[in-house]
Amino acid sequence: MDPGPSAFLGSCHGMTTAFGALEFFDSVGKFFSSLAHLEWLPLLFGLLCFALYLLLRSRALFNALRAAFPAEEIEWRRVWGAYVAGNGIGQVVPLGGGTVVQYFLTRTSIENSTYPTVIAAITTGLVFDWIVNVLVMIFAFTQGVFPKPPDFSKLHAFDLRFLAGHPRFTLFLLTVLGIAVLVGFALLSARVRAFWLRVRQGFTILTDRRRYLRDMVRWQAAAWCARFAAYWFLLDAFHIGGSVRNALLVLGVQVVATIVPFTPGGAGVQQALLLTVFAHAASSSQVAAFSVGQQIALAVLTASMGFAALALIFRFRSFREVIRRGREHRAAGDAART
Repeated sequence: MDPGPSAFLGSCHGMTTAFGALEFFDSVGKFFSSLAHLEWLPLLFGLLCFALYLLLRSRALFNALRAAFPAEEIEWRRVWGAYVAGNGIGQVVPLGGGTVVQYFLTRTSIENSTYPTVIAAITTGLVFDWIVNVLVMIFAFTQGVFPKPPDFSKLHAFDLRFLAGHPRFTLFLLTVLGIAVLVGFALLSARVRAFWLRVRQGFTILTDRRRYLRDMVRWQAAAWCARFAAYWFLLDAFHIGGSVRNALLVLGVQVVATIVPFTPGGAGVQQALLLTVFAHAASSSQVAAFSVGQQIALAVLTASMGFAALALIFRFRSFREVIRRGREHRAAGDAART
């Protein structure tokens, strides 16, 4: 039996209370109350553009993997399936859980591959992404509506408020993480040479500028255009108003939500920032409905695509089975090395 909106609201309230993001719960209620006024055609176009974004980006990752493993046969549909499955799981599992699933599915799809090489190849996509992210954030901070980092402590989002309000703890946390990485390298010193050779193999496409521009930047640029169009249509669907400025501001919010991945899909962080950014562009109820409505719509889309990919491409019956198989695969690899 379908649990309906009331059960969904209850689960969202439990999650967001744990993180102090009460705006998310309030916005969910406003979203369901505004369904009658939702523009469904722009919503459909927005979802189609986002699906196109995932498709184009997966092609760029496929080209990076093909450059790293020139002697292996790699299927684009499996790279796409791993990518959308990771995105789908990332909507319900915080702290990069979806990324881990993407690595596992990609690794098992390529014969004679290793995790360092696969992860490095996938990571090459971040080069262009972060160039775009920096440009988007520069634009957002020049518009006079995007809160500056010191003001994040005033937002009603636990993760942003806590980190911004406790700079010493944030610095301490970053220091601990850095030391942990260095200790990890020291403990694995006997394998460092082989490790870096595999990492270098994953970065192969970056060593050929012409190929990188043709096989990655071109596809990623097209993917970003599709993502930009997706948010333009979603803004129209919720009566905020699609425009270059508004779509770029939403992308800026997405950047911050990505940096602070303590909740699934950045829940709470997105709502707090969007309510601040669009405070003067529309009524608070419209912004609240958009802030959670677009997130629910994209979460349903990516989760559906992810589950379809798991079932039809990888023959898994659930996300839980993927996690179990990943643990078994890792345990088998550890046993083989010893």
